[in-house]
Amino acid sequence: MQPVVDAIGEARPNVDVFAELEARLGLDRPAEPRDELEMMLEVINGLPEGVGDNVRAGAPAVPPFGTAPIQFVDVFPRTSDGKVHLFPEELDRQAPLGLYTYQPDPATATYPLALISPSNEKAISSSLYELVRQPAALTIHPSDAHEREIAEGDTVRVFNERGSVTCHAAVSPIVRPGTVALPKGLWGRHTLNGSTANALAPDTLSDIGAGACFNDARVQVEWVARAADNPAAAADSDEREAAERVH
Repeated sequence: MQPVVDAIGEARPNVDVFAELEARLGLDRPAEPRDELEMMLEVINGLPEGVGDNVRAGAPAVPPFGTAPIQFVDVFPRTSDGKVHLFPEELDRQAPLGLYTYQPDPATATYPLALISPSNEKAISSSLYELVRQPAALTIHPSDAHEREIAEGDTVRVFNERGSVTCHAAVSPIVRPGTVALPKGLWGRHTLNGSTANALAPDTLSDIGAGACFNDARVQVEWVARAADNPAAAADSDEREAAERVH
């Protein structure tokens, strides 16, 4: 349970922060855990039979199927017949176009680029990104950068009808043409206008499982200013290149 640093610099567990958010928004429920201890107890109570007892007693938490399970020998899928279902009818009914059906790319002529927001080597969430001081950069393929007259370290604006993010550009073939990447977990101070990839993500849900569709964001990128006009941006670019050489 990673801590979150609040507005006055005090580190608080995530569960405390989200419990307070739920309370302020009127979304809290009586049975939900409200602090770190209650959350830990709920997790322990939800462990398989016998495992929770071991944890409470300070003993090793050995799963019911052993520490080196073999699939389909010691442990099986939780289906009615214990087999893998490659085409479950229930999931097929959930998908509007059916399971394993191609769906067109949501890109348009106005917003032709796919924005992805993966983790990077610095952090996997905003809980750790507070330690990162270097400004964020939008990674763009050289062909897409050339088309927009964007060079390494330039200031760019990535935008769609939902919002925009102003940051520096990192021109690299590490992403495919037609795709741009901005790390997830950024704080407002990591971009030049205080926005992050969250401002560009759609609020739709996936057709199966009602998951987030943040990788369905389609955007456009435009040049704003040259890196030569911003010494800090040029320094950041040099630092990124040095890091890539080390890796």
